[in-house]
Amino acid sequence: MAIDFSLSPEQQALQAGARQFAAGVLSQVKATIALHPAHEDRFFATRPFYAQMAQAGFVHALFPKAYGGSGMSIVDFALAAEELCVADINVPSTLLSTGLGMEPIIGYGSEEQKRRWIGEILEAPGDRLAALAFTEVTGGSNYDCPDPSAGVQTFARLEGDEWVINGQKHYTTNGCGWDGKGAHLISVVCRTDPGKPPAESLAVIVVPGSTPGVEVVGYLDTVGHRAVVSPRIHFNNVRVPAGNILGKPGDGIAICQYAFTWTAALIGAACTGVMRAAFDIAFDFAKNDKRSGNVPVIEHQNVGYMLADIKMRIEAARYLTWKACHQLDVTDRRSDELAVMTKVYSSELCVQAVYDAMRLVGVDSYTVLSPLSGLMQDALCFPLYDGGNMGVRRRQLHRKFRAPGYDPMASAEGR
Repeated sequence: MAIDFSLSPEQQALQAGARQFAAGVLSQVKATIALHPAHEDRFFATRPFYAQMAQAGFVHALFPKAYGGSGMSIVDFALAAEELCVADINVPSTLLSTGLGMEPIIGYGSEEQKRRWIGEILEAPGDRLAALAFTEVTGGSNYDCPDPSAGVQTFARLEGDEWVINGQKHYTTNGCGWDGKGAHLISVVCRTDPGKPPAESLAVIVVPGSTPGVEVVGYLDTVGHRAVVSPRIHFNNVRVPAGNILGKPGDGIAICQYAFTWTAALIGAACTGVMRAAFDIAFDFAKNDKRSGNVPVIEHQNVGYMLADIKMRIEAARYLTWKACHQLDVTDRRSDELAVMTKVYSSELCVQAVYDAMRLVGVDSYTVLSPLSGLMQDALCFPLYDGGNMGVRRRQLHRKFRAPGYDPMASAEGR
């Protein structure tokens, strides 16, 4: 039989190892960050956990073997990510964001660029973060708007053998690095000519965070993902070598799509992990709490139905994630439809699943008496970040459906 969801012995060991790491290490994150009122301080407090994650090999898993990584498939990375996110969303998100910052280099860098920059991260994987500077102050949804007066307003002009970059970015996850001064590498989405549309001018230029002119001007305090840092970064006449551009001007659209397709599939694993955490809390409550009645509430039919609905959402999200990740692995990212669908579908399932867990537990779930309130804050982020679902439906899926020759069965048939 060609279709088989059985995990190999190696995958079972990976899953078990990630689950053990989550229970033994990441379970301590919540108590650690609770001591810090400022968002950036909560992030900085997770550094020891990230270092342990790097020591366990999770940073190396981001990169191909040819460049010093362990060459983990996207499917296998999803297996591990789900387990990690059951215990904590923050540190795995920092890992995923380093991956997002490096994806443009992995996909579009020259051999020299890959060896250099991947090598730099892997020299000190627990200390060096990468970031993607994508979102403008005015938003990122229309980064590819054909009108040159709109869209990305961060510009790079070529002066001799240097790019000079000016602009402002928000939500540059990891962009401050562990010292608050800048990530080790920042892949900056910019335009090389204000008079040309993105198809001719959108580019990604790699900027070391220590470059003069990179300025962290503040932090956005999010209601969920409480220790995932979202700095506001200004690029003030930042000068980098002309060779730091990935590909050529105009390649930026394809590069951004490449990077966000990878995270789209893996967000499904994160959502599955959060749903699992919510289910475990609701299930334990249902088995052990009588709510002043004479039997545990799991004995009531409606509670059983609600638990069944939550569990079905978990299973649906998991297998769609596996399918999407497998599709990316076997098509070398050429088939991205399922990845985008996974991001949209799983993120909205996650919000509904956590909400239903809260409904089952009752009003206590809306207080700090229950971890469900925090999980809801985390879940609400998924439909909004890495491309809000409203925009993703329009920009990726609707556009794909309108394209000449679109084949509705291609993704289902593995093409």
